[in-house]
Amino acid sequence: MEEVVLEALRSRFSIFFFSFAASFVLLAVVLELLRCMPWWCSCSVCEAYVTKSWAARFDNLCDWYAHLLRESPTRTIHIHVLRSTVTANPDNVEHMLRARFDNYPKGKPFSAILGDLLGRGIFNVDGDPWRFQRKMASAEIGSTAVRFFACCIVTAEVRERLLPLFDAACAGYAVLDLQDVFRRFAFDNMCKISFGLDPGCLELSLPVSEFAAAFDKASMLSAWRATSTMPIVWRAKRLLNRGSERELRDAIRLVNLFAKELIRQRRKLGFSSNHDLLSRFMACVDDDKYLRDITISFLLAGRDTVASALTSFFLLLSRHPDVRSAMRDEIDRVVGRGASTASYDHLRDLHYVHAAIHESMRLYPPVQFDSKFCLDDDVLPDGTFVGKGTRVTYHAYAMGRMEELWGSDCHEFRPQRWLRNGTFAPESPYKYPVFQGGLRVCLGKEMALMEMKTVIVAVVRQFDIDIDERAGPSHQPLSREKDKWST
Repeated sequence: MEEVVLEALRSRFSIFFFSFAASFVLLAVVLELLRCMPWWCSCSVCEAYVTKSWAARFDNLCDWYAHLLRESPTRTIHIHVLRSTVTANPDNVEHMLRARFDNYPKGKPFSAILGDLLGRGIFNVDGDPWRFQRKMASAEIGSTAVRFFACCIVTAEVRERLLPLFDAACAGYAVLDLQDVFRRFAFDNMCKISFGLDPGCLELSLPVSEFAAAFDKASMLSAWRATSTMPIVWRAKRLLNRGSERELRDAIRLVNLFAKELIRQRRKLGFSSNHDLLSRFMACVDDDKYLRDITISFLLAGRDTVASALTSFFLLLSRHPDVRSAMRDEIDRVVGRGASTASYDHLRDLHYVHAAIHESMRLYPPVQFDSKFCLDDDVLPDGTFVGKGTRVTYHAYAMGRMEELWGSDCHEFRPQRWLRNGTFAPESPYKYPVFQGGLRVCLGKEMALMEMKTVIVAVVRQFDIDIDERAGPSHQPLSREKDKWST
């Protein structure tokens, strides 16, 4: 009997030992295979990226990238775990955006990341679909009617909501989260311009609309996908409808319901006499899903970029009272002291204000970097080899901090660097790729600048904005401009 028990135990132990040994060998094989994969790399840069050890020296990821790019002789680096090449070399940027434009599309990996939110929108497609939307959007956004329509909307939003909000905050010695204010402001404007809809988000006493909240969450969760070193993880979560991917699906479902109802109502009421982008696109597009993708793309592009640029601008302005004084002098000279807002013609003559905006975006570009995917093996102008399927990123944030591009004072906020005899002098879009360049240059550039200048002129001439360091850099108290108002 004892022999039978011992034999059984011996047999089970053998099975256990064999299973353990087989599992150990299998694990070793899997780890070795993983080491051969493009996301596995033991170099110092990739190790710092994966472990986030860079955070011990740098406040944010962009500053770390800028440091690495400054240290590189070619101003180009490789992040192997992302299969990515990052550059701050203007020659490389021009190569990507102009000289070899067809070899550097957005690419299928990028389209997959944002596909659930943007669908077939202009910012998520290449080839013929991109050319069709680009041609259509260029004709509409560049038209006098749409520009006048947008200018009227922005001016009304400033007069009727933004300035009264600042008046109330000033009277009550309140502290405002300017980033939140400008996000609400830009969202209201873009909904009016894109859909002909007023969500009323700038009414701070009201909660953010359900659509705005869903749009925010969908944008954030879609962006998180791009930070993953192993895309298979978010793809698996998406397949299983778990975690962040489930939240993303729920948020996009709300966005889709809203857009579907809006398009249905617009078709029912008629659209031929309206100037919003949805109405104008409906005249030549009969596919409701396609219309949804187009308008959501423009809403995404126009909301976050303008809000980010305005927040950074007032952050810098609060630290440079000399720039604020020079802006007020120019505004009083060009616009006059009577009007609360500037006309479209006046905005074009504000060269110093224009320079200050560009200088702010040099230091804090709304889109810190942008990526394309290499279709075929290529060599960049600086001699860097780029393999097929590699993500190639130009880093606008880092480029604004390169001494060879902007001088030894590149870290300083100096609007004068953009002026020649008092007139604004633009730089090459490949040295300053804030609005991209080449065939993909931003169609909404002039509209965005108009919106920002309208806000800046109205606020700067009436209010002083200071940073409340206790609440964070975007929370800022307001007081009336001292030459005209009592504090």
